[in-house]
Amino acid sequence: MAANLPGPPPAAPPMPPGWPDRIRALAAGTLTPVVPKRAATVVLLRDDASPTAGPGPLAYLLRRKSSMAFAAGMYAYPGGGVDPRDAEQELGWAGPSPEEWASRLGVDRATAQAVVCAAVRETFEEAGVLLAGPDAHTMAPERDWSAERAALEAHRLSFADFCREHELVLRSDLLAGWARWITPAFEERRYDTWFFVAVLPPGQQAAHQVGEADQVAWLTPAEAVEGYAEGRYGMLPPTVSVLRELLPARTAREALELAERRTLTPVLGQAELMGDRMTIRWSGYEELTIDGHYPEEGPQADDPQ
Repeated sequence: MAANLPGPPPAAPPMPPGWPDRIRALAAGTLTPVVPKRAATVVLLRDDASPTAGPGPLAYLLRRKSSMAFAAGMYAYPGGGVDPRDAEQELGWAGPSPEEWASRLGVDRATAQAVVCAAVRETFEEAGVLLAGPDAHTMAPERDWSAERAALEAHRLSFADFCREHELVLRSDLLAGWARWITPAFEERRYDTWFFVAVLPPGQQAAHQVGEADQVAWLTPAEAVEGYAEGRYGMLPPTVSVLRELLPARTAREALELAERRTLTPVLGQAELMGDRMTIRWSGYEELTIDGHYPEEGPQADDPQ
């Protein structure tokens, strides 16, 4: 369950315009749910060494461009879809094996390998942070990887091929599983997403400019959650929930330790329809509940309860 915040929880956001009609269609049996795409995202953390540092580590957040088809204008973590090519290919691997990750993630070995590859690849593509190195104890040398990042982003290159070409091993020991969220059945774009946490490796810096983002921010979980509550940082339910859950962590390393004690039971939002009243609940995350009246002629909601 998400960590409790002092004082009353923030008001839930209004329901997005397209949801009421799709919820009605799903309830009537006229809408076939989209099959979720597998995805991975990484909460990149570092400790703040400045004299004015607040409690807790800093998390790397990207504000997605308003032109993006999914989660436009929202703050999110580096992440993206799983590349099926990474499921069976051979690549150097350090840390927990794909079989161990399969047990942790609740999937088969091939899927686990592809999900972990996606987590490392997306962190590299979007943040410029490479969780790989020439061996199990060393990080990749500093150099200009822009061409390789562009090739990965354009799907001209799989991450397994990239590792083989540069004689790198994926450092799965630098990742820790945190959560798994599945987009509700009524949404047009659906993802089955595993959330990981990772500490920014020494000597590496995260990108200040990202192609799919118009702003980058390093925020403590407390700062980000407060900004969300005040309406300054738009976030989807999984994003803000992970930040709330990170509130007890005093350091980036402590966040990794907390991750080891977490279960990765999938979280799936469920819609309830009673007349023109709709409620969406995420089990264990009651503070995210969206509730209001949505007449047939359009989504004219009451203030969320």
